Amino acid sequence: MYKIFDTHVHYTDNAFDEDRDKLITSLPEKGVGLVMQACTDLEDAEKIQDLSDKYDFMYASVGIHPENIADGIPKDAYERLKKLAAHKKVRAIGEIGLDYHYEGYDRQAQIELFRMQLELARKLSLPVIVHSRDASEDCMNILREYKPTGVMHCFSGSAETAKEVIALGMYIGFTGVLTFKNAKKALKALAVVPEDRLVLETDCPYMAPVPYRGNRCDSSMIVHTAQAAAGVLGKTTDEILKQTFENGCKLYNLL
Repeated sequence: MYKIFDTHVHYTDNAFDEDRDKLITSLPEKGVGLVMQACTDLEDAEKIQDLSDKYDFMYASVGIHPENIADGIPKDAYERLKKLAAHKKVRAIGEIGLDYHYEGYDRQAQIELFRMQLELARKLSLPVIVHSRDASEDCMNILREYKPTGVMHCFSGSAETAKEVIALGMYIGFTGVLTFKNAKKALKALAVVPEDRLVLETDCPYMAPVPYRGNRCDSSMIVHTAQAAAGVLGKTTDEILKQTFENGCKLYNLL
């Protein structure tokens, strides 16, 4: 089996508190070659960097998730993110974007935060990890403006939106959703993504693929997502893992 590049994980999540190091240590023997840790806020960035220092195959991002500004955008967010991004294992600004899923969201604050972090990514010449949920119109308008390098993670949009994301020069990341019975929309989107713009992710501990759906997810499970993608694209699972490993390395400048 070709090695796995899990391009989006959350190993700092509380779901891993009881066995984090034991699990992470076991990943290489399960076929995992590289992992990108997606950041959710300023405090998470420091935890992620500690993990990336500890494990050679782990890399880091820095960013503030749109759901994590209930108390407003930290006044010193830009400078703190810039300082954190200087860490030797940081390869992206993320997870950033827009999320209008839950009631009570502050649209203007999310847009302001998104733009600020896109500006930082541009200044530092880093790719972005974009989160978009129930906010496609605003998100795409901003991406058209900035045209960043990076990835639309956990893609849930239409095939038409996927084509536009690709046209902007970005990658598209798919999770275990590809294995779900109700994955018709995701599978249609996958079918229009060029092989050299596809990456796979777990978003662990969330989004575990079938047959693990409902359980805590980890990077080794991505093989089931690769199998589902292979069925759509007419490739073998190994071919998908090899291509997405190479794509992940290009996305995060690890070649």
